[in-house]
Amino acid sequence: MDAIANKTAEYLLQIKAIKLQPAKPFTWASGWKSPIYCDNRMTLSFPVVRTFIRDSFAARVRQLYPDAEVIAGVATGAIAHGALVADSLGLPFIYVRSGVKDHGLGNQIEGYFEKGQKVVVIEDLISTGGSSLGAVKALREAGCTVAGMIAIFTYGFSKAVEAFAAEECRLDTLSDYTVLVDLAAASGYISEQDVATLRDWRLEPSAWGRE
Repeated sequence: MDAIANKTAEYLLQIKAIKLQPAKPFTWASGWKSPIYCDNRMTLSFPVVRTFIRDSFAARVRQLYPDAEVIAGVATGAIAHGALVADSLGLPFIYVRSGVKDHGLGNQIEGYFEKGQKVVVIEDLISTGGSSLGAVKALREAGCTVAGMIAIFTYGFSKAVEAFAAEECRLDTLSDYTVLVDLAAASGYISEQDVATLRDWRLEPSAWGRE
């Protein structure tokens, strides 16, 4: 798994799905200042990377959840990845919206499933875990058995770790923040000073960069 984590991080940096700018921080939608920006939708534009992620997801599902019956993607970032994984495994696919649709049938979960089916959720990115666990809750309320979630990348915030534990939902990822920073430093992508900045940011991201 270390090889998968390193290769995933390498690809994310290579195609600029992840950008590191400690000296020129990004501003997230939440208002947080951040030295890192992650947009894993970029992976879909690169066939080699897209296939690697699909195959890595599929292998992880086979390993951890051999009796999975349905693959669910979290809208919108993980819809495509989830569909690719479901196709690779020959399983049904559904996706979960962030909320109930305000027209038509008013669905939050799109696609066919049956109550009691074992579902593995595919996600592209874990930050605080709020939207990801919202999908888990929606599936459970609809009668599904959520086996666990697998994501491409996680920042590893303690808030997210605690939230997943509280919801009793297993979370696995192809790569994570620690692997990424170590790889970026070893390859000369960032300096040792940048490494210190990136590690400080993760300790208290909501307060970082505010004076």
